[in-house]
Amino acid sequence: LPPTDAQRFSANWKALQEMLKVNQPEKKQTFLPKYQNGPPPNIKVKEDVSKSLLKNSRTDPGQKDVGNKVKDKKVPPDVGPRDSRMNLKVLGVPENKHSAAPKRKKDSGQSNGVAAKKMKKTVVENRTPTEDDLWFDDVDPDDIEAAIGAEAAEMMRKKQGIKKNDKNPETALVKEKAFDGLTKVVAIDCEMVGVGPDGEDSILARVSLVNQFGKCIYDKYVKPTERVTDFRTAVSGIRPQDIKSGEEVKTVQREVADILKGRTVVGHAIHNDLKILLLDHPKKKIRDTQKYKPFRKAVQSSRPSLKVLCREILNVKVQEGEHSSVQDAQATMRLYTMVKKQWEAEIKAKKSQTPEESKKRKPRCSLNK
Repeated sequence: LPPTDAQRFSANWKALQEMLKVNQPEKKQTFLPKYQNGPPPNIKVKEDVSKSLLKNSRTDPGQKDVGNKVKDKKVPPDVGPRDSRMNLKVLGVPENKHSAAPKRKKDSGQSNGVAAKKMKKTVVENRTPTEDDLWFDDVDPDDIEAAIGAEAAEMMRKKQGIKKNDKNPETALVKEKAFDGLTKVVAIDCEMVGVGPDGEDSILARVSLVNQFGKCIYDKYVKPTERVTDFRTAVSGIRPQDIKSGEEVKTVQREVADILKGRTVVGHAIHNDLKILLLDHPKKKIRDTQKYKPFRKAVQSSRPSLKVLCREILNVKVQEGEHSSVQDAQATMRLYTMVKKQWEAEIKAKKSQTPEESKKRKPRCSLNK
């Protein structure tokens, strides 16, 4: 039955209102209230605290009772806006919409992608050359080192049987473990001694020939046909005991002529060697390193010495003291084999020209018009 007493009715109504008030959902506010002079004292921060507690209660449902207790707490009167912001941070309420964490993650992902691309690029660029890539054998290893790298140059030096910056001509000019017999191309050099009143005239004292790989195939001292007045030891390296029991000059001439027959002959100022041997050789089969134009241009000399060519082009020192005809022949052969393809291609191009084309000359440019 409904209550008849007015006081009892009033008490039941109040209890019902309290129950409805407790069960009523709280309104959400997006922005914090702003005050020009700070919040007035004894104000309750119900809405902000309830918002943070509502968020925490979703993650941790066991804290509902604690949230209800904290909800009715009052802020002390001496607390300003700065402290309220700090409390919001402690309670986990974010102030800004964008955080720094996703940016760092994005940047790190980007940098990792760039690093991966760089690593991939370096792996492609640093591909190690193989012996199949270095199929040629007439290129200077120093040029290969400048173009491809040190490892490829070392492989080419090993293939050619020479060592890097090797100052010893015995190893720099000769290919190790190479064929030591006759080849289609040979190099020649002769040493001479002086005869006559002042030793101005020359006669043959030594003849040396090497094959295409720098291996010595012929080396003989020659018995003098006249009295020697100047052995020129400082230059020729010839001493009296060397030629005292030497070979007869006619025998040497015949043996050398047999070797040169049908072969390409390399030498430095080779006309002097052929002249002292009293031999002739077809011009098309002669390769003179002193007359080769690219060598002249490289050292800027119209008649470069063998010593200069070896120093500037081969980076090898020869003729430092007494000369050796074997070493000089090896040096001329090494110079030739270094540019063999280019040299032979130029000769072949000249042969293919017709007589009319070879006679044609380019018109000279007149300075005075």
